[in-house]
Amino acid sequence: MRDLVTVLYNDFETLDVFGPIEILGRLTDQFNPLFYSLAGGIVTSSQHVPVMTEPLSELDSTRYVLLIPGGTGARDLVDDDMFIPAIRSLAEHAEFILTVCTGSILLSRTGILNGRRATSNKRVFAWTRTAPEVIWEQRARWVTDGTIYTSSGVSAGMDMALGFVADQLGYPLAHQVSQEIEYEWNEDPGHDPFSALYP
Repeated sequence: MRDLVTVLYNDFETLDVFGPIEILGRLTDQFNPLFYSLAGGIVTSSQHVPVMTEPLSELDSTRYVLLIPGGTGARDLVDDDMFIPAIRSLAEHAEFILTVCTGSILLSRTGILNGRRATSNKRVFAWTRTAPEVIWEQRARWVTDGTIYTSSGVSAGMDMALGFVADQLGYPLAHQVSQEIEYEWNEDPGHDPFSALYP
């Protein structure tokens, strides 16, 4: 079993987190969802959903998947001299890294994505120019580069999470989960009709 370490901050995007958590959290023999923030305590999403978190300083997991969501709160953290180093340390020790939406922008600030392929929310894709060392793919629902998975905006995180399950645990299980939650899984990571809306 791997811990699923989700890093939260105020004004994170609710579905960025709970879409993947719905998918991965159903696989109770494989993933153990945990919620952390820089200081711990209650963190509130953009849609005013409060989540109790533990402080990152208390994380002692040695086998974990790191999940970094996006959200309007990310704008306040891209240059934060406490948050970004904390994310870098987590990313350096994670077995896998999953980002949703502008979570990839936060990860890019750590340098971990330099020279790697990644994507982000197409509505704010111009923001990726702040990290020119990353090979940004504008037309992609999600991108896999080694152990790092990055996805486009909001609901794309669910497609990515199912893709991650398919890669690590097999396509039949991913398909089964998509059926259980009555979700029409976009199985093609390159199928991204939303990129055309934001040229």
